[in-house]
Amino acid sequence: MNRLPLKTAALVLAVLALGSVSAQAREKKPKHKKNQDLSANPLANVASKQPDKELFDKAMIALKKGRFDVARLTLQTMLNTYPDSEYRMRAKLAVGDSWFKEGGTAALAQAEAEYKDFITFFPQAPEAAEAQMKVADIYYEQMEKPDRDYTNAQRAEQEYRNMINQFPDSSLVPRAKQKLRDVQEVLAERETEIGLFYSTHENFSASIARLETVVDTYPLYSKSDQALLGIGDAFAGEARAVAVAPGVPGAVRERLRASYLDRAAASYAKVITRYPMAPRVEDARDRLVAMNRPVPEPTPEAIAESDAEERSRQALHFTDRTLGLIKHGPTVVEAVHVGEPSLDDPKRVLAPEITKQNIAAFNAALNPGGTAAPAGAATPTGVNEPPRSDKPSDAPLQLEKPEGGSGVGVQIVAAPAADPNAVIKAVGPANTALPAAEKPADAPEQVNDVKPGATPAASTDKKKKPKADLSDESSSKKKKKKGLNKLNPF
Repeated sequence: MNRLPLKTAALVLAVLALGSVSAQAREKKPKHKKNQDLSANPLANVASKQPDKELFDKAMIALKKGRFDVARLTLQTMLNTYPDSEYRMRAKLAVGDSWFKEGGTAALAQAEAEYKDFITFFPQAPEAAEAQMKVADIYYEQMEKPDRDYTNAQRAEQEYRNMINQFPDSSLVPRAKQKLRDVQEVLAERETEIGLFYSTHENFSASIARLETVVDTYPLYSKSDQALLGIGDAFAGEARAVAVAPGVPGAVRERLRASYLDRAAASYAKVITRYPMAPRVEDARDRLVAMNRPVPEPTPEAIAESDAEERSRQALHFTDRTLGLIKHGPTVVEAVHVGEPSLDDPKRVLAPEITKQNIAAFNAALNPGGTAAPAGAATPTGVNEPPRSDKPSDAPLQLEKPEGGSGVGVQIVAAPAADPNAVIKAVGPANTALPAAEKPADAPEQVNDVKPGATPAASTDKKKKPKADLSDESSSKKKKKKGLNKLNPF
């Protein structure tokens, strides 16, 4: 008799316990995401029954469900009906969000136009930083891999810089800086690949220009040590090319080769002093040891900075490599997460500038003193010295009209005096004067057998041409054979 009330009481207690658990679950605060969702509705928790707020909530629900046309139509209705609504800024920003979520080239272009209009109409609003951030995200989402078109990556870099420079007090600045590091990782990877490609084809000027652009503009690049090693290897390649170059004097060759090796050693040393915790620092040490150059020691500050950069990177796993072959955009897991990204426009190093530096190095090696000999200041060679290309001879030939001649001919009228102390004596006859030119003999007189006034008789004995023997040739005048006579050869 008491079993039924006990079961009923146990059931009631279980229902009450489940109700309390569900109530605690409902009251639990949602977790905040690490990266803010800029497309979320910040006014969702605002309890208001105003018609403009209800239209705004309706549009946001449609936007969340992917009904972008309905969301834009509802938002436009709210803006036209309630132009003074306190939600008009969020509504206009939500119109751009609808185009951004819809995707596609045309939709993203329309979203950018909406965000730019918002910044123009509300430049002092806190949402202006959010609009600028979304403009940069448009190009970030369209980035290609490093070996593809880099236009969107350049535009993303520019827009993130504009966001950080125009809105430095915004809470979105840390996120914008990390996105900027990712973009610069892609741009630096592209420049490095091109520079190493030029180096393999021994186009050292172009290789050095690309790699120096990477080192100067993107110091947080994950492979900056590889770029510096590439610069050093390119200068070492220039030194090898000079060592085997034909037609270069030996002293000039050695000075120019030493200049290139000094620049290569400086590049290797920078790997050790700036990135001491990088994976390729031992390669730089080995190259310096092979060149018999001193190996520098990094400072504790440089070690701490490089260690923090290397620890902030994520390892590139097999899954990342596999997904990199499938997905549209680049893989940026190796991008650094500490340090300040470059906020200045990149100053590119061009190959003609490297060529000019090579020409200046060659001129410095050709004239180490720095002063060139003035023109015409060369002294003539001595009597017993062989002639040189940079000094004229002491006894040039003199041309003079010989006596009794026609003025045609050459005669040495002044010869250098013999040096009695000369080691090598002159070989040949003592009299080296040339004989005078002789007068040519008179031409014989011409004899004309034909008397003046007489007309020569014309020859009348014309030879007749012999007749051709046509006996062996076929003639069409002979009677043609007919019938069976054609078979008779006679």
